[in-house]
Amino acid sequence: MTIKFNWVGTCLVLIGILLTNINIYPVNIFFHGLGVLMWTIHGFILKDKAILTNFGFQVPIFVFGISSYFLS
Repeated sequence: MTIKFNWVGTCLVLIGILLTNINIYPVNIFFHGLGVLMWTIHGFILKDKAILTNFGFQVPIFVFGISSYFLS
């Protein structure tokens, strides 16, 4: 059984968006960030530059958000 990074990532991103809309912080960052990471892996595996551009630039944003939460 192979991991479907795109579908798992999509579910995690949508859960993160839902949690953001109902103001559940910081759990929203963890779900959304993990989904973004899974989409980045998927883009890397497929060598899809559009996916890597979109989600790859989001990874450092989520790293910053998570690190600022724990450091503050």
